Amino acid sequence: MDRKQAAERIEYLRAFLAENARLYYELDSPVIEDEEYDALNRELEELEAQYPDLASGASVTSQIGGRASSKFSSVRHEVRMESLSDVFSHDEVVSFIEKMKDSVGDPVFSVEPKIDGLSVSLEYENGVFVRGSTRGDGTVGEDVTENLATITTIPRTIPSGIARLEVRGEVFMPRKSFADLVASQEADGVTPFKNPRNAAAGSLRQKDAEVTRKRNLDIFIFNVQSTSEEMTGHIESLDWLKSIGFNVIPSYARCTSADEVLDEIERIGKIRGELEYDTDGAVVKLDSFTQRRQLGSTVKVPRWAIAYKYPAEIKATRLLDVEVTVGRTGVLTPTAVFEPVQLGGTTVSRASLHNQDYMDSLDIRIGDTIEVRKAGEIIPEVIKAYDHVPGSTVFTLPDRCPSCGETVVRSEDEAAVRCINPECPGQTVRNIIYFASKDAMDINGLGPSIVNQLVDAGLIKNAADLYSLNREDVLRLDNFKEKSCDNLLSAIDQSKSNNLDRLLTAFGIRNCGGKAAALICERFGDIDGIAAASPEEIAEIPGIGDRIAQSVYDFFRSKGTEDLIGKLRRAGVNLTYTSTRSGDLLAGMTVVVTGSLVRFTRAEIEQLIEDNGGRASSSVSKKTSFVVAGENAGSKLDKARQLGIEVLTEEEFIERLS
Repeated sequence: MDRKQAAERIEYLRAFLAENARLYYELDSPVIEDEEYDALNRELEELEAQYPDLASGASVTSQIGGRASSKFSSVRHEVRMESLSDVFSHDEVVSFIEKMKDSVGDPVFSVEPKIDGLSVSLEYENGVFVRGSTRGDGTVGEDVTENLATITTIPRTIPSGIARLEVRGEVFMPRKSFADLVASQEADGVTPFKNPRNAAAGSLRQKDAEVTRKRNLDIFIFNVQSTSEEMTGHIESLDWLKSIGFNVIPSYARCTSADEVLDEIERIGKIRGELEYDTDGAVVKLDSFTQRRQLGSTVKVPRWAIAYKYPAEIKATRLLDVEVTVGRTGVLTPTAVFEPVQLGGTTVSRASLHNQDYMDSLDIRIGDTIEVRKAGEIIPEVIKAYDHVPGSTVFTLPDRCPSCGETVVRSEDEAAVRCINPECPGQTVRNIIYFASKDAMDINGLGPSIVNQLVDAGLIKNAADLYSLNREDVLRLDNFKEKSCDNLLSAIDQSKSNNLDRLLTAFGIRNCGGKAAALICERFGDIDGIAAASPEEIAEIPGIGDRIAQSVYDFFRSKGTEDLIGKLRRAGVNLTYTSTRSGDLLAGMTVVVTGSLVRFTRAEIEQLIEDNGGRASSSVSKKTSFVVAGENAGSKLDKARQLGIEVLTEEEFIERLS
């Protein structure tokens, strides 16, 4: 490659990698695999090294992560949050170790797993957690204090004698939580996150902290950024952090030779498929802080550390069939059925194909050779298809529901194809399980196994049939004695008196959760009023958007809904709403709560706001009526003051209500 060709290739690679870095770091929506990005980034580094006059400080090889989002207040890091230099072979690891020996004489290393998540900084002053932020571009990150506070393994306080401490950690989504989230997204027809890293990043950067709370994120602390305490080395600092309550990186081995370092890298590689969290490598660091300061950093990475990247395990196999099933919300989900392969120590023969758009992008055809890997080392996914059978075409989802035969629909704003028949047999079991769940009708004791028994025995065909069950029916089921039978029937009977918002939630209407259901019930009063409302009338309710309004409107006009409500009415299920409001003191007001409260939990004070006619919001804007600020209130308090919005203490808020 001559200089002109190199210049053209460098220009292309910079533009391509910059756009994909933006998608990965800023939007949490990557479109290429990590391995492809790493290979192209490495090619760019080699070309820039070969032609140093073509190097540029604006190149992605000189930048860390992505820019801070305008959704959050910016934070300038006191200590720069650097990236790491990646290596991909044992020879490169040995070369690094030899370089350290030449530089510092007799180095000691720490080797630890590289957690695949989102890097954050946690700051403590006089023992109190005061701020948390994302890495951003390494110099400026995003203030996500409120969202980080939902992670239970982050200590709110540490020993008060520690005047100042900033630590760095990796927020991640445990594999089970990732699998549950993907299953939920698939059921709702939402394009699922590609892997736990993107799921963690997308969850932490939510505007609503309650969404973050429900995603079950966790964190490992792996570095002291700065502190008022005296320490000489990295391993010592991790031991100390563990002793004062931090959830530190789960293993960190002390190594003094290349053989010891490589053995530990191999050990981590062998067990990483069995861990409860995702890893994408092993980190090798100099232990001594003095030696680290001596070596310093480049414009992007420290000279005293590297990240060894494990190769991805990908297997080729043959696609035998595509099965289509119907989820709880009516989404048709295609599943690839292929010749079994071994991945991550287990045999896999099935993988979700998500939706029609995904199949189109891969050009999926029955009979293809496909490549399969495990997303997050746990969920099988198809990443490539080729060797098409002559005359074959891309697999297309059916026009009619495979369960009930009704015509399926696809709206303009989503990739999912849905059956909207509420009496579709394919949705029956999932709908009834959701109907009885804690956040819906809360029928204690009616779990999935019992619902399956009732459906299999032909005793129920929809949720309304629960209210016609009798003692003899239930006693015929497996493992039911008289007491357990009576308890179940009593719980079903008690649910008849639930407020209407629970029933509306229990219908499982797309996009309509508990809060939206309560707002709609407050506005219309009974089931008939909701059923008669137009989308425009529903959308006029503060906090209810066009999408929720259309979903509710469509549900009440779907085939089977009228029969379902008729059965519930005849069974004596409550179809009217009793307002939980204790007054209208906050009617028409939008209130934001920030900081640590003393008398209330966040859920309690938000419920109090809504009970008094107000709307609890998670973000400050010109429409905010006032802000309730507790201790350690951060960026939201600053923004309220900038906009001239009234700020109340917790006590002042209580006085206003009284």
